[in-house]
Amino acid sequence: MITSPTNKRIKEIIQLNQKAKARRERDAFIVEGAKMFLEADIERIEEVYVSESAWGQLSEACKQKLSELSCPYETVVDEVFRKMSDTQTPQGILCVVRQYHYELNDILVTEKPLLVVLEDIQDPGNLGTIFRTGEGAGVTGIIMSSHTVDIYNPKTIRSTMGSIYRMPFIYVEDLQETLSVLKKKDIATYAAHLQGAKFYDECDYQRGTAFLIGNEGNGLQEKTAKLADTYIKIPMEGKVESLNAAVATTILIYEAARQRRQ
Repeated sequence: MITSPTNKRIKEIIQLNQKAKARRERDAFIVEGAKMFLEADIERIEEVYVSESAWGQLSEACKQKLSELSCPYETVVDEVFRKMSDTQTPQGILCVVRQYHYELNDILVTEKPLLVVLEDIQDPGNLGTIFRTGEGAGVTGIIMSSHTVDIYNPKTIRSTMGSIYRMPFIYVEDLQETLSVLKKKDIATYAAHLQGAKFYDECDYQRGTAFLIGNEGNGLQEKTAKLADTYIKIPMEGKVESLNAAVATTILIYEAARQRRQ
């Protein structure tokens, strides 16, 4: 049992929670809670820690998975576990998972892909929610600019509710170049934009489709928006100009999902 907060492994966990650089160097990220532990690919789990008080309350499913791990797991006194956790109320189980790596071709494997393209999204909760709703709506992949918040930020991971394990994604240095590749593959691009010429439900999304979503405060950069085939907007009542990035994305992708079910 680990009892000291100065333990080397405990310090490494804290660094992985707090610093993107540490996560990149280790090529790993932290997930917390029984649900995230149970859904994680057992081959990707590198370390597991269980708080002393949580051990007796673990489900049989958790205990069974712990017995199947190829890596050792450690119990940790509650006080130290609280220092390791990124949450106010730790759930008692935490694990280190190896990061995912995809290429553009990995998200273009279907004949009519449904993509979300994100430019400089900064809120971890927004990004995680987009992953979660994206999975629910049948999105086949998410493309992010290099200045988008780290997908492995603990707050983002929690917001994905497990979709991080299943949703293919890539970060790209040159978003404009990537959009050009999508056009060559006959994927229609739609920019969510205040100057939209059409309402979002007036377009046909049954072919290969990509929705472009911009930064929460500034929207899409002009050079990015200009590359879209069509500007679309969500009708607004009252004095509201725009919606939260995750909410707007959800509305668009579920309209595409509705059309594709018909």
